[in-house]
Amino acid sequence: MDNKIFEIFIPGPAGRLEAKYYKSKKNTSPIALVLHPHPQYGGTMNNKVVVQMFHTFMENDFSVCRVNFRGVGKSDGEFDNGQGELADAAAALDWLERENFDNSQCWIAGFSFGSLIAMQLLMRRPEVNRFIAVSPQPNVYDFSFLSPCPTSGLMIYGKKDELVPVEHINEINKRLSSQRGIKVDFQSINEANHFFSKTEEDLGKNLDKYIKKESTLF
Repeated sequence: MDNKIFEIFIPGPAGRLEAKYYKSKKNTSPIALVLHPHPQYGGTMNNKVVVQMFHTFMENDFSVCRVNFRGVGKSDGEFDNGQGELADAAAALDWLERENFDNSQCWIAGFSFGSLIAMQLLMRRPEVNRFIAVSPQPNVYDFSFLSPCPTSGLMIYGKKDELVPVEHINEINKRLSSQRGIKVDFQSINEANHFFSKTEEDLGKNLDKYIKKESTLF
């Protein structure tokens, strides 16, 4: 498998967006967009959890893109409190879909702040089949817009997340599990903190297992 990852620029609403892109050789391969943590706390598309998600999709033969939000790395513009970042993610997904118009399914994934943007994008894009949210922060951001959540997905968090008290995760789990027709898997990793320091391998296994299981259903 030729693991050629391209450095690209995507036209975004505030100028160009820096991105990394891997294209599967299979025309009808699924596509995935991966979003990074909070730009004002050092989040970039080269964050190790983001890179890990990107590679896990790649290894499962997805065409996958990870993108720097406005003002991060070589992306134009400046931080916009989530609104602009959502517009950036939408532009990146548009680009990815144009490049892979015959894709068999469409996934979005995000880590921390990126999971919030991914979930907001999910609500606006009916073509999204699955999502992965790593270390969501329902204690910081209001996730009540997920009612109803339009598609099944995975929420994965560390049991030792120092930024998110577990009752907030339980509360969102309770709300989503009462919905019919979708299934959101909540998975915890025992020794993991918010950033999955030293538990990347466990995270990778869980991601790989979920992607393998769900991407064969379509």
